[in-house]
Amino acid sequence: MNRNQGSLLTSIYTILALGITVIFFFPFWWSISNSLRNPIDTFTTTGVGIPWLNFEPTLGNWKTQLSYPEAQLALYNSSFIAVLSTALAIIVGLPAAYALARFRFRFPPNKDITIWFISQRVLPPAAAVVPFFMIWNMLGIYDTKFSMIIVQTTFIMPFVVVIVRQTFLDLPIELEEAAMVDGATHIGAFLKVAVPLAVPAIAASSLIMFTFVWNDYFFAKILTMKNLTLPLYSSVSVQNRGVEYWYIGTKTMLSMIVPLILCLLAQRYIVRGLTLGAVKG
Repeated sequence: MNRNQGSLLTSIYTILALGITVIFFFPFWWSISNSLRNPIDTFTTTGVGIPWLNFEPTLGNWKTQLSYPEAQLALYNSSFIAVLSTALAIIVGLPAAYALARFRFRFPPNKDITIWFISQRVLPPAAAVVPFFMIWNMLGIYDTKFSMIIVQTTFIMPFVVVIVRQTFLDLPIELEEAAMVDGATHIGAFLKVAVPLAVPAIAASSLIMFTFVWNDYFFAKILTMKNLTLPLYSSVSVQNRGVEYWYIGTKTMLSMIVPLILCLLAQRYIVRGLTLGAVKG
């Protein structure tokens, strides 16, 4: 392949990459643009909807949405459930990940235990929602934040177990052995040596788990009635006068903005956490 052919292929790949990026970015841009329009501008704006160029932007939709008690309740419930579910998954999952990385079990073996954790993500949520529904009704905790936290923790815990377990495997065991020679117990070596070194992986898995809980619609739709979450609130935008596209854009951005901010703030940890141990030698 000569130089001209290489340049041509590079140009083609660049154009394809830009085209794919535009396709995936368009819904995000559509939500931003519609959230900043007056209702009348939704139907009269031409072009690609660039603020100040195609229409005069306004924060009225944001102020209106954030003033609704339902929106405030949904934001609070989603934040409360996502934070506590993630924290509980970390508290329970970290010791499990460490044990699978540092100890050898005869029955069942480590490999089978790890596969069982992974199978919890393969399991269709529809297969578990009916048993959860019946158990919560029997226990009298249906439609409570506590029940939603337990359900979400069950389904997101495999992330921290699988991701952080691999990180613990890649950490030099000599560091923990040195700590135990100095008098530390296994628990002390775990808390004071292994966990601090695995912070990037813990941060990456925490963000993934938080995002899954924050975006959950299926369990929230079936297992809650009064405890409205943001995905449920965002799904209702059809009123007597039709579809309110300006509010759909605002609700979509409300749903996206928290995980997006967290992702930008923790980007360094995400990359380090997901690539730690990927290169050997």
